[in-house]
Amino acid sequence: MARKAVSCCGTTSRLTKKNQSEIPQSIREELDRTGGLEALAQGIPAKKDLEAKSRIYHALSDPLRLSILHLLKDQPLCVCVINQFMQIANSKLSYHLTILKESDLITGEYQGNWIIYSLTDQGRSLIS
Repeated sequence: MARKAVSCCGTTSRLTKKNQSEIPQSIREELDRTGGLEALAQGIPAKKDLEAKSRIYHALSDPLRLSILHLLKDQPLCVCVINQFMQIANSKLSYHLTILKESDLITGEYQGNWIIYSLTDQGRSLIS
């Protein structure tokens, strides 16, 4: 008889004796001891939490964006100062700043004609 189990993507799948026998015995025994595939599946965070972490990891995966975070470590800066170090097109810098903002690693605050960027608490904790 087949048993239902929750898969990693939240759908149910059928566990049959055939596909259970494909699992190495030592792994199967450990799974049974710890609550089975159902318990294992419960350890996967909610989709929205995984998406949020994915955005952060994506933002941190680029050396240029990491450099921006380190520039902002000591004080808030305007784009013109950031770009003196990055020396890239304004459109490309804007793209990278947007990724960092969407990941909640930096924030931008208007001061007259300028946007002043600074680290968020989350951004600060990730580069310290």
